[in-house]
Amino acid sequence: MYTITLLPGDGIGPEVIAGAVHVLQAVQEQHTGVRFVLREAPFGGSACDQTGTPLPEETLQLCLSGDAVLLGAVGGPKWDSLPVHLRPEVGALLPLRKHLEVFANLRPSVIFPALADASTLKREVVEGLDVMVVRELTGGIYFGTKHRETLPDGGVKVVETLEYTTAEIVRVARVAFDLARQRRGKLTSVDKANVLESSRLWREVVSEMAGEYPDVELNHMLVDNCAMQLVRYPKQFDVLLTENMFGDILSDQASQLTGSIGMLPSASLGGKVGLYEPIHGSAPDIAGQDVANPIATILSVAMMLRFSFNLPEAANSVERAVSRVLEEGYRTADIMQPGMRQVGTKEMAELIGVRLKVC
Repeated sequence: MYTITLLPGDGIGPEVIAGAVHVLQAVQEQHTGVRFVLREAPFGGSACDQTGTPLPEETLQLCLSGDAVLLGAVGGPKWDSLPVHLRPEVGALLPLRKHLEVFANLRPSVIFPALADASTLKREVVEGLDVMVVRELTGGIYFGTKHRETLPDGGVKVVETLEYTTAEIVRVARVAFDLARQRRGKLTSVDKANVLESSRLWREVVSEMAGEYPDVELNHMLVDNCAMQLVRYPKQFDVLLTENMFGDILSDQASQLTGSIGMLPSASLGGKVGLYEPIHGSAPDIAGQDVANPIATILSVAMMLRFSFNLPEAANSVERAVSRVLEEGYRTADIMQPGMRQVGTKEMAELIGVRLKVC
């Protein structure tokens, strides 16, 4: 029995979480003896509306006491004008990651064969793509000290501090090295060592660790070159290791290689409780219209089954079900192609649930 805390959040979050719940129920039916206890809690902008805070204490305690957390999405223009500490991204998402101690964010960029022509790049460039981005998640400029001050001339000066320690780099790099060892044995560490002192330390630490992994080929790449290489020849990469902000940007770029940001899941690991979420935003412009793509959230469930619950066969069955539905020609609006059949959020999840029972 596994306890999952559901945080639907804002915008399309409740819709994609509902789709994921449908798939979890199908997993229970397929795998005898596996049972999920689901607990839903307010989080993000909607929680701020209800309780005055984006991360209520009751929500945090539910997250800490469960076996895993499944998050939909947070934020939107409605809350952009709030004080910084009340904005969903700053007041809810970052503190939750910190409390859960999930320092390693895994973002796979895998193209399903049926979607090779949905990418904005040529089929031959992306066909067979399988890249894992390992992003440091609880350090860097997002968590550094910040302040703003008014200058004598009436202008404003802002300061945001980028901080990393050796220990923070070592622990996320070890996750990346271990993953590379299990995959194709190639690790590319991304930095800006020609300009940033933090990146010079990053490169020094990762290079020193390479001696512990003689079976892993380590390369270093500047972040601007990496961004270019991702659209020039993405299949050169196996595992990409990045600091927090670089990984945030590069993984969103990598999402477009697969056809849509609505296809990319993520797992945030390191503490006792894993956090799983699609990498897309809350998309308030399409919320409530049954057009959002639930596949990223459903694939996040597969990552949860694999990494938090040690149920690799169940994870594989979810991924096979997604692949089969795509092969049969079903598409949500973001990945729609000529000759395919467009379906909504709810129907896509239902289709995957049905196929899962025979996968």
